Amino acid sequence: MATAYRPYEPGTEPRGQLVPAALKAPFQGRVWREFLYVLISLPMAILTFVYTVTMIALGAGLLITFLGVPVLGAALAGCRALGVVERARARALLGLEVAEPEPVLGRRGGRGGRRGPVAWVGALLRSGTSWRHVIYALIHLPWAVFSFGFAVAFTFYGWGFATYPLWRWVFPRYLDEPGLQVFGDDHGRNFYLDTPFEITVTCLAGVLVLLLTPWILRALTSVDRIMVTGLLGPSRLASRVWELESDRGTVVDTAAADLRRIERDLHDGAQARLVALAMDLGLAKEKLEEDPEAAAKMVDEAHGEVKLALQELRDLARGIHPAIL
Repeated sequence: MATAYRPYEPGTEPRGQLVPAALKAPFQGRVWREFLYVLISLPMAILTFVYTVTMIALGAGLLITFLGVPVLGAALAGCRALGVVERARARALLGLEVAEPEPVLGRRGGRGGRRGPVAWVGALLRSGTSWRHVIYALIHLPWAVFSFGFAVAFTFYGWGFATYPLWRWVFPRYLDEPGLQVFGDDHGRNFYLDTPFEITVTCLAGVLVLLLTPWILRALTSVDRIMVTGLLGPSRLASRVWELESDRGTVVDTAAADLRRIERDLHDGAQARLVALAMDLGLAKEKLEEDPEAAAKMVDEAHGEVKLALQELRDLARGIHPAIL
């Protein structure tokens, strides 16, 4: 498994390195990846919103005919396909690993184990995951518009003001103005950023905005992380079912290993002693009339073997795991 991407967060650096890390934050790749994610979110949100609203409205309008149900199924299938793209985009740009949601048809297919187009469409319409993809498409657009405007404004004004001394010469040379105009009216009252003090203040304000931009982008993309994880990932019930299946497989494997161990211990321990005991008793029975003393000695040895076999059986019974009882 690939190593998870760990973005910079305030408070995670040693105290002596906090200021350098904060100064380097606007130039880190994490910031630009999050900014690119916010930029791409707007066209993707428009695409998913238009597709979802169009297809859902068309399918709902055609429900009076037999075409409405397959159109709704196609709408939900398209939303799930767009969800794959959104999860891949979050994984590539945000380092967010979201598991694939449960499939439309499980291992047994639809109701009664049936498979086919009808069962597939019916499973799509009954799937809560499919409708969560629709909810994501509807609520993602307004958030994408807000985050796009906020991120672009902070980034544009931050870099623009921070580098203002480098490009202020454009105004007097090409626009016949002393500098960037802050406000002006019809009465000739104008305010330009043209004095050294004003230029310095503008540059410092831009640097401050740049230092705040990584935290702003982090806050904006945190909302996207919540939406992608909560709406495009597997449901809690599906995750719980997967965990139970995994636990059941572990228990079954453990029980099988215990059964093999018990079988091996019985074969190599108690069973071997009981076989030897049966042979010794048979020999003692043959010598009972010919040599009673030797037969008594063999019976005494067999009695010791019985005690050892019983002790091994007790120890083996204590080690049996409850899962196989």
